[in-house]
Amino acid sequence: MPPRWPRKPDRRDPAYRRLDDRMNFAMHVAVFAVTNSGLWFFYNLNSITWTWLPLLTASWLLVLLVHLIYISAIADYSEPQTPPKST
Repeated sequence: MPPRWPRKPDRRDPAYRRLDDRMNFAMHVAVFAVTNSGLWFFYNLNSITWTWLPLLTASWLLVLLVHLIYISAIADYSEPQTPPKST
């Protein structure tokens, strides 16, 4: 069952942004796991000599790590500042 949001979703809401970023990260991890496990399965099954596969996996894992660091330490989920209204 997908998570239920108790109010109307608004990208300006810090809690909604945090949840959205974490769900995007979870999707990123899922795509990484499915893609890499499939590639490594065929790599081992057929004894294929794909020299690029370890580099792809390591690079993608590094991107995942950067993504995790961003959402957990760098992203600013505070209330956005509204500019003063001009007359």
